[in-house]
Amino acid sequence: MVPTTASPTRAELVRRAGELIPVLRKHADWAEDNRRLHEETIEALAAAGIFRMRVPARYGGYESDTATLVDVAAQLARADGSTAWTASVYWIPGWMVTLFPDEVQDEVFGTPDVRVCGTLSPSAIAVPAEGGVVVNGKWGFISGGLHSQWQVIIAVLAADGGEPYPVMAVVPMSDLLIVDDWHTSGLRGSGSVSTVAKDLFVPAHRVLPLPAVLSGQTPPNASSDSPIYRNPLLPVASASSVGTVLGLAHSALAAFHKRLPDRKITYTGYDKQIEAPLTHHQVAEATMKVDQADFHAHRLAALVDGKGEDGSPWSLLERAQARADMGAVCRLAKEAVDVLASASGGSSIYRDVPIQRIARDVNAVNLHALMHPDTNFELYGRVLCGLPPNTLYI
Repeated sequence: MVPTTASPTRAELVRRAGELIPVLRKHADWAEDNRRLHEETIEALAAAGIFRMRVPARYGGYESDTATLVDVAAQLARADGSTAWTASVYWIPGWMVTLFPDEVQDEVFGTPDVRVCGTLSPSAIAVPAEGGVVVNGKWGFISGGLHSQWQVIIAVLAADGGEPYPVMAVVPMSDLLIVDDWHTSGLRGSGSVSTVAKDLFVPAHRVLPLPAVLSGQTPPNASSDSPIYRNPLLPVASASSVGTVLGLAHSALAAFHKRLPDRKITYTGYDKQIEAPLTHHQVAEATMKVDQADFHAHRLAALVDGKGEDGSPWSLLERAQARADMGAVCRLAKEAVDVLASASGGSSIYRDVPIQRIARDVNAVNLHALMHPDTNFELYGRVLCGLPPNTLYI
């Protein structure tokens, strides 16, 4: 552990993220080609303190609130969606590590600027073993896995004579096989590879029952009293994710306005696209959708941060609303980007025009199983109608 110092303010971290824009843009095409972030990008993020934002203060971290995560990720996404997404993903499993006993936190956070990747998908099997469990299985969509030191995994524990249940564990990346299978249309630079465990022994102190995690019933530890670590996992993950989507929408607006003065509408009488009434409607519609996405992103962050500060229990409706707000940000941002991409003309399909990558990235996020608007709206509607949720992930 290191002595704690005053953490940077939200404004300071947003400023640092803004100063990274040139280097992130410089390597965005390289990341697309190589399907992972450039080492200089990783180094720049580390130097700016981006990887410390969810690390406990006693390890030199900043313990940033979720409103800061939203604003920092949105700033990063103005430069590159894959970079912002990967940073956001690191914040979530890194936060999950704080639910484990102090000795696990000492192991993980003992590495400066540590990066923890992970998943909530229970696509592996664990069996009891002396002193822990043995895990076999494979996990996909592990964003940032190629630059991580640890991974949070989920497996179904098949205990002798008992009902199987999912467990969450922390394992070193050196114990996993990486499968470089990230060949995609969106978020190509995120390096969201697959990982495989083969007869992997995990000691008991690095294993927690997932139902207890999702319900907020983990044993207390040195991090438990901090406001940012006493909220349920899914609202925290929701608020940690939306900044990237919001930033992509703002980036699309900026990219569209940058090209607008020099564009015409081919095969029409409009020599200047900026003079066409249709363009005025498109810009207004997209801008209003971005404004609405901004509202939902910051309402979600305010809910999570407020509950963390006052320590009040979460209602089922509040948990469902958190996921609904995340879904709303995703849908509204995608709708705004779709309007702008459609208005950008045939020349926008060229690789050097940013709108085409923004559109692919925001579409990829909308297809994410936990972020898909339809999934989140259905869950919110069930709860609003007085029905119980049909998932543990709330």
